[in-house]
Amino acid sequence: MSPFRVFRSLDAVPADFGPSALTIGNFDGLHAGHRRIMRRVAAIGEGYGWRPSVLTFDPHPTRVVAPARTPKLMTTTEQRCELMRGEGIEQVLVLPFTVELAQAPPEEFAARILAGKLGARMVLVGDNFRFGARQAGDTETLRELGERYGFRVEILTGVRRHGRMVSSSGVRKLIQNGEVALAARFLERPHSVEGRIVSGFGIGSKQTVPTLNLATEAEILPANGVYVTRTYDLEAARDWNSITNIGYRPTFGGDALTVETFLLAPLDGGAPERIRLEFLRRVRAERKFESPEALRAQILRDVGRANAYFRRYRRWVGAAGWGSREGN
Repeated sequence: MSPFRVFRSLDAVPADFGPSALTIGNFDGLHAGHRRIMRRVAAIGEGYGWRPSVLTFDPHPTRVVAPARTPKLMTTTEQRCELMRGEGIEQVLVLPFTVELAQAPPEEFAARILAGKLGARMVLVGDNFRFGARQAGDTETLRELGERYGFRVEILTGVRRHGRMVSSSGVRKLIQNGEVALAARFLERPHSVEGRIVSGFGIGSKQTVPTLNLATEAEILPANGVYVTRTYDLEAARDWNSITNIGYRPTFGGDALTVETFLLAPLDGGAPERIRLEFLRRVRAERKFESPEALRAQILRDVGRANAYFRRYRRWVGAAGWGSREGN
């Protein structure tokens, strides 16, 4: 397999980028529909000896053309690239989205970038794909330009899950509503956030239970509440079953949003410096308790529910004959 490559500008693209099988899009979250496209690109690339490739953009195009409509994103560019790599993509061009690019006519985009710089032999896009100045180009435009400039075009329809069309906007709403288990089905993985561990207020270790306090720059968090989670140390090969509260600590009169995680197994060694949290299931909404003791009793009940969840998960994984590592 060729080494995975990421390029950050057209000038950085090497002469051997093509011939390529290429898909184009923002791919926030890399949900089930995106994954289907990636796998098809990888299969075509393998079949023809072309490099499976992605053209994506940073910042999100709406930040340039319609800032008021810019969505909060589920994934960073780096996270998207890593997920693409897992689907068999070998190279990604993260193209800076500028006013000049937004104003490029569809034909210029196809001729100069797709055929010229990226050596596209096959371009795969979704059936709602639009491109070029004022989004003047659609899938039929792309087909016509492909015939002119030497690449074929394949259009893929969307993917449905649980009677709904999978979309980035739909998954964002699920996460923001706290429906993380359903979001995971649409994403084909748990939604996750990353960040540094910071000092808390010292309340948990004294009055309730000790927690890891996450500082994250994630644009989207699940709705306030308590969740069954998996915690991964990003700087060492350690991971734990866990339970996480997102909220304002109303029992203690808090006014700042916190993400606090309690590990369900002993913390061997020092506390991690950077972690990733995977959200598996919502347990309950955050609420104010009459005393720290009452909150601690509720946390212990939450821990019991989380442990029951992981016991069921182990039995299910064992019955399916899959790997033994929890949370995979």
